[in-house]
Amino acid sequence: MRQAATAIRVRTRLGMMATGWGAVGLCYSIGRFAPGTAHVLHESALDRLVPFDASMIWLYLSFFLFVPVAYLCALPERLGPLTRAMQCAAVLAGITFVAWPTTLVYPLVPAAATGAAALGALMDVDSTRNCLPSLHGALTLLCMIAMWRRARPWRTGLMCMWGLAIMWSVVAARRHLIVDLGAGLMLGMLCAGLVARLSAKADEPAQINPNPEAHP
Repeated sequence: MRQAATAIRVRTRLGMMATGWGAVGLCYSIGRFAPGTAHVLHESALDRLVPFDASMIWLYLSFFLFVPVAYLCALPERLGPLTRAMQCAAVLAGITFVAWPTTLVYPLVPAAATGAAALGALMDVDSTRNCLPSLHGALTLLCMIAMWRRARPWRTGLMCMWGLAIMWSVVAARRHLIVDLGAGLMLGMLCAGLVARLSAKADEPAQINPNPEAHP
């Protein structure tokens, strides 16, 4: 019975992940195939302080493990807000991708560089039009928020370090620029705050007027 209950909980978590992350994939694809010319974003002085490193692609790709880990390990009451925040981020990012598509000048990848094959394969299939905001940044932040627990400082610390490493890799592997990452983090904070606010409003008890004359 315990194994069956655990399996149901896992299926529920994976179902919520599919609902939240699936919305991101849908909106990302809409932006990818939307018509229009992409605006080219150029490196800033801050970007040039982060050297290009093709080997960072492995940290970048670990994002696709980071999200499932967050869904499988977060407290049950965090799953709904995480899913709704992801959906919110997907819609807002999708609107941006369609209304103002952006790209960047991607660096040449030396064939002998560590991770060159993986980075090249990703560049062959990834969109070059959905740079700003970085959904890698937005979703990583949302997962870090969902996994934050004072009662589990070691696990919380490890997840935060992993999340920050992913954010670094986004720029180091030149999949995004710092402006994209910053916009993604702002998007994540906006969606997390909006969902928290709406949830708090929904949980507010109805105000009862103690004046008898107010009740027919």
